[in-house]
Amino acid sequence: MHQQRGIRAFGLILVMTLAVVTTSTSVSVAANQSSEVGISEKEIRIGVMADVENAFQPGLFKGSVDGINGFAKYVNKRGGIAGRKLIVDFYDSNLSAEGSRNGIVRACSKDFALVGTTSLFVNNISDLVGCVDKAGVTTGLPDYPVLTSEPVQQCSPVSYPINPPPLDCATRDEVEETYRAQVGPAYYYLKKFKKLSGAYIYPADLKAAKNTQVPSFTAQQKLGIKPDVDVDVSALAPQSIYTPIVQRMKSDNSTYARSGLAYSSTVSLRKEAKLQGLKSVKVWDCSLQCYDQSLISDGGADVENQYVYTPFLPFEEKKQNLMMKNFLKYTGSDKADGFAVQSWAAGLFFKAAVEKAVAEKGSNSITRADLLSASGGINNFNAGGLIGKTNVAMREPTPCYVLMQVKGGKFVRVTPSKPGTFNCKSKNIVDIKKSLIG
Repeated sequence: MHQQRGIRAFGLILVMTLAVVTTSTSVSVAANQSSEVGISEKEIRIGVMADVENAFQPGLFKGSVDGINGFAKYVNKRGGIAGRKLIVDFYDSNLSAEGSRNGIVRACSKDFALVGTTSLFVNNISDLVGCVDKAGVTTGLPDYPVLTSEPVQQCSPVSYPINPPPLDCATRDEVEETYRAQVGPAYYYLKKFKKLSGAYIYPADLKAAKNTQVPSFTAQQKLGIKPDVDVDVSALAPQSIYTPIVQRMKSDNSTYARSGLAYSSTVSLRKEAKLQGLKSVKVWDCSLQCYDQSLISDGGADVENQYVYTPFLPFEEKKQNLMMKNFLKYTGSDKADGFAVQSWAAGLFFKAAVEKAVAEKGSNSITRADLLSASGGINNFNAGGLIGKTNVAMREPTPCYVLMQVKGGKFVRVTPSKPGTFNCKSKNIVDIKKSLIG
């Protein structure tokens, strides 16, 4: 009798255990279904498209790829996103319109979204906005780019640039478009050095790339940093092309110089200035593309005192910011550059949008449409303090910046002086009217 009761009790326990296991398994499966292109029960696939291999500057935007790969390692170490492992597919757009379009087409059929896009020739977004989802609906492929040079991508309804471009898309079809230009550093220079004038060097190889620089250069000139030299230069230009530029600066006693090209242009300009003995310049200026150790390794002593401003914290401030510490750890300090950190920030925005969509719809049914809807509601985003507060949802450029200067072969914070902080005064953004698109 006791033995039979024991057998019956054991059988009851076994049935109950199997029921619990079965229930748990059912819940687990239900919570992780393949709800969209790029989403399986265990994985979320994203694509990163960037101009890497090319004839102009090999490895141009490799930092964006490194940043997203590092981000994937970081989130997967913490359980992934929406209970799934994050997988990254890389598409090299090869600094070409064809490469960009091919990357978008491939990502549309394979990935949930594009994250960290850094391609200069996205001049056709028909495949981006016309991307069909798993249900066969034309939803578009969610795109979270680092860099947008072409107006069609800047104003794409499915693109949310982590560093919004100056163009106000609401004015795109007007006779003169409105551009929001960052002039915070210019205020600092004028306050410190009073009168300034000098050289403005624009990218010559792509009209859209030049147009990204025109609003900022124009705004600085209106503030009082007058042009002695306004010139277009190719990314392939040897140092000798800078010879007449420096000669003109020398004859005009220029006190300011800024190149809107890649850091290599600034290196060539500085080396030529040293060669010709140009000593009147008080401000050698550059924005985030110069925040690269290659500027210092390639330029050496010739780039001493170079000013560089960024919308993100200096890498040297990992003690003040945990997310910066994570970025450097998982991306690798040797791979850290301005594009890598912004790509990481784009990854964080994507993660925030996914989590917002999951909170509203559940992880079982998340779609690209849900992701886009969630993205449109994220304002004042700061990527864990990595970047200044940015209204990514409304595509508004941030007024926040950090100004650094090369001192003794290192990037040293200048203003604001307190580590871990930004200058975010509203006056740092000014509106400029220009007819650049037509």
